[in-house]
Amino acid sequence: MAGLFEKQAEDYLNARPTYPKEWYSKLAALTHHRNLAWDVGTGNGQAALGVAEHFDQVIGTDISEAQIQRAMPHPRVQYIHTPSTFTDEEIISLFGGENSVDLITVAQAIHWFDLPSFYSLVSRLLRKPGGLFAVWCYNGMRVSPTFDPLVMKFYETTIPFWNSDSNHAFDGYKTLPFPFESVGLGSEGNPLALDMSRELSFEGFLSTLRSWSAVNTAKDQGLDLLNEKVVKEFENEWGGSNLVRSVSYKAFMLVGKVKN
Repeated sequence: MAGLFEKQAEDYLNARPTYPKEWYSKLAALTHHRNLAWDVGTGNGQAALGVAEHFDQVIGTDISEAQIQRAMPHPRVQYIHTPSTFTDEEIISLFGGENSVDLITVAQAIHWFDLPSFYSLVSRLLRKPGGLFAVWCYNGMRVSPTFDPLVMKFYETTIPFWNSDSNHAFDGYKTLPFPFESVGLGSEGNPLALDMSRELSFEGFLSTLRSWSAVNTAKDQGLDLLNEKVVKEFENEWGGSNLVRSVSYKAFMLVGKVKN
């Protein structure tokens, strides 16, 4: 999976959104302690930075070395490259042993994981009682009634190139297995729907599309989905390359604790 995100690491850094501050406040308020947090699949650290505002120490890990190399620094965040060869025991040792992590977060990445193996690791690492596990994703970028159909048209050209694991994100984690006890912020089969918004330049919009794994997979196969004609069509409907627009996303969250 790491290879899907190596080439577009720079686009991730420039285009992927940060998440609302109130999300982290709610999560922190539900934990019993705020000593140590783990942001898994941290990418460039978008979620790790938000978690760090509430926890003494955050460890952000990713199997993509290119992503980790571009991670945004913070005095309370330590980024660690964890290749797929890392064992569960090696991961646990990073945190000083089992029952040691107060919050585990996975932003826009849980659908790529080997879920049974990862969930077992989460159950071992979370502090009991009081530890919390939160995952979320976003999809469905919305700009305007005239621009959105263009995005949908482009998305349809990418469908053959998405990894099947992406389906969980496309359905808003409604079918994602999540065998943890609900704390009122979404539960298995019933994710909490949330809204996200940001100001985005046209270049930022293009970087978002370039960061899609399907766009890069197609390019590796010799097909440039985001070609000059498509870009020009987007630019005309956007209102020009210098315009900054308000963009909204639909987000979905699942939060739980280890069942007794």
